[in-house]
Amino acid sequence: MSTQLQELSQQFEARFRQLVPFEQEPRNLYEPCAYLLQLGGKRIRPVLCLMAAQAFDAAQEDAYHIAAAIELFHNFTLIHDDIMDKAPLRRGFATVHAKYGLPTGILSGDVMFIYAYQLLVKNKQQPLALVELFNKTAIEVCEGQQWDMDFENREDVSIEAYLEMIRLKTSVLLAASLQMGAMVGSATKEQASSLYHFGIQLGLAFQLQDDYLDAFGEVAKLGKQKGGDIQANKKTYLLLKAIALGNEEQKNQIQQLLNSNAEDKVMQMLSLFEATKAKEACKELIQQYTQAAFDSLDRLSIDASKKESFIQITNYLLNREH
Repeated sequence: MSTQLQELSQQFEARFRQLVPFEQEPRNLYEPCAYLLQLGGKRIRPVLCLMAAQAFDAAQEDAYHIAAAIELFHNFTLIHDDIMDKAPLRRGFATVHAKYGLPTGILSGDVMFIYAYQLLVKNKQQPLALVELFNKTAIEVCEGQQWDMDFENREDVSIEAYLEMIRLKTSVLLAASLQMGAMVGSATKEQASSLYHFGIQLGLAFQLQDDYLDAFGEVAKLGKQKGGDIQANKKTYLLLKAIALGNEEQKNQIQQLLNSNAEDKVMQMLSLFEATKAKEACKELIQQYTQAAFDSLDRLSIDASKKESFIQITNYLLNREH
């Protein structure tokens, strides 16, 4: 990560701790929130928000309120996603529901979501428009999560349906982070919209990269179990493309693995992803969306110097190993 991005992340982290009041009673409600937040994470969404706000000279306090609201919402979704996925690890540590129990996990996630709104409405610039975009985005994220779960038990999932699902589940929040940061600054509607479209392409590439790393990344760097998507029979691009490209024997092997709990299920499926060239196709599609993101950035009407931070974070996100 570049020096500028590191500084933004550190600045956000310091202000975030001041804005989020999770050292209070009842302890059993707020401690799980603090536990998840102290695990860190990349803070990608708030950094994108702050970058957009800086590019359009937004008031610093407004920008921090929005960035903190976005990060709280994101972590709320992580708690509930982990519950739905029955995931044991998050960033190398026990997930909230695994550590504190299912009811506490649900309630702690809920209170984070509520605090996100409390921060959002403190903004002086366009509070109603911000809430409307936030609401639209939150609904879309929920829709994406439902599609993701539905796809696990469906045999007719198309690659197009999968890409729409990840647009909803992942891209729209990245895009909204950028647009909301721009909205509290001097950005025109066209400039804010251009940043949103940049975020959509970046988000698609980012989620495909995430899926790729879940399958082919190193466990020590991932901080979570390798092949979790395979174990859960998630209809990722890798799986759908392997089915589309595979011969009849390979398709039968894939179907048998989907119905199996074999100890070497992950390794067998990874071999099929490589043999069918789905692995290669995934890397190519990541590159296509990355280029589309850069093309959207080229069309953004701001000084080239202000675009540099967006270029840097794109390169950072899409060349990461975890």
